[in-house]
Amino acid sequence: MRETAEHLNNQAISLAAQGEFSDAIACFKRAITIESANYLLWFNLGVTYRDIGDLKKAKDALRKAYQINDEDEETIETLALVCYNLHQLDDALMYCAEGLDCNPENPHLWNTMGVIYFKRDSYENAAEAFEHAVSLNPYYYDALYNLRDTYEALGNKTGMAECTLRMREIERQGGNLR
Repeated sequence: MRETAEHLNNQAISLAAQGEFSDAIACFKRAITIESANYLLWFNLGVTYRDIGDLKKAKDALRKAYQINDEDEETIETLALVCYNLHQLDDALMYCAEGLDCNPENPHLWNTMGVIYFKRDSYENAAEAFEHAVSLNPYYYDALYNLRDTYEALGNKTGMAECTLRMREIERQGGNLR
């Protein structure tokens, strides 16, 4: 049987799901030697590195995926979050902005951007980003939660109460409906 990048990718995903991360990484690397221009292989390698806590290698692999396909929203979102977790807030904001250039209707990128602004104590910008995320998806619980906290930091009690009310409605309707 001929070894293919697709077979190795599937095997690596299965290994990672079983917690066999070293073997999964080896499979991804082997697959990449077969199809080095396949962004999905680089993305999956980056996610696996992220899952084991090696954020630097995760960022390197995700950047390679992004260089190959700079319009894949999942790659951009994951790269922004990895940069955030590496405390590389300028890079994280840049990837959010680039992702929003591709799709300004992506509530996850708006939420991530809000989280970055909140971390920087830029509460007005954070509120605007979270509001945008919630306007795109009114059931986005995480964005509502973040918006509530931002309104609290801004002293906006009315906004806090509205977010709390909407969060309770979502919980009553079956939980977090991201």
